[in-house]
Amino acid sequence: MMGLFIHLLDEVGGNLLFFKELLISLLKKTPKSRDVFDQIWKVTTDSFFTTAMAGFFVGAIMSVQFAMLMKEFGALGYLGGLSTSATFREVGPLLIAFMLSGKVGAYTSAELGTMRVTEQIDAVRCLGADPIQEIIAPRFVGIIIASFFLLGGGLIMSVLGGMLMGNLFAGVNFEEYLRHIPTIVNPISILSGLVKCGTFAVVLATVCTFKGYYTSGGAKGVGRSVVSTAVTTMVAIVVMDWFTSFIGEIILQMIRGYRS
Repeated sequence: MMGLFIHLLDEVGGNLLFFKELLISLLKKTPKSRDVFDQIWKVTTDSFFTTAMAGFFVGAIMSVQFAMLMKEFGALGYLGGLSTSATFREVGPLLIAFMLSGKVGAYTSAELGTMRVTEQIDAVRCLGADPIQEIIAPRFVGIIIASFFLLGGGLIMSVLGGMLMGNLFAGVNFEEYLRHIPTIVNPISILSGLVKCGTFAVVLATVCTFKGYYTSGGAKGVGRSVVSTAVTTMVAIVVMDWFTSFIGEIILQMIRGYRS
């Protein structure tokens, strides 16, 4: 038990120190825009279909679940607003983060781990360049920016899935489904979704680049880094989801208290 606790502290401390090193590097020198754009394009195109399909079915599931409850209270007209708000605030950012951790996180960790064990990262350092600035920073920034594009695409597909299922399952027409979305999806819902999306993306980008950058042990070490990245990111994202929800609720209560 004590060994597990020490390992956990070591993991958290290592990631935080690496994140600090990344921030210092970004403040010293902005990554080349072309390198960042390449990463954004790669992450977005590789993951868009997966996140769009997942968003479509999540919207459909949310619509069915809420329709069953709201039908009893005669409030089916608010189905679209409630389903979209819940997807934007909670399910959407979490879903995108899980999708990215299983695909982009594992790929980035394997790519960097291979560069490490084949000494390509050491070669960059020997040429006088900083591997953090030249290799890690563009991937870190690219993953974070791409996650917002994927969130937008996933949410659009979730609305389409919710509309279709709301019409087929509960008889709510498309116009009625869309009408109440602006009344329930308020600025707080949008801000909450964006903050969570950004937080999860930072956690994912930090963990996968950290695991890949410090890979050792040849091909087996690369495999261990990929598995460790998938497990660590999912646990860290769930913890951060709880943390951001907790902090967000406190801030919301303070705002309500100030207004009253």
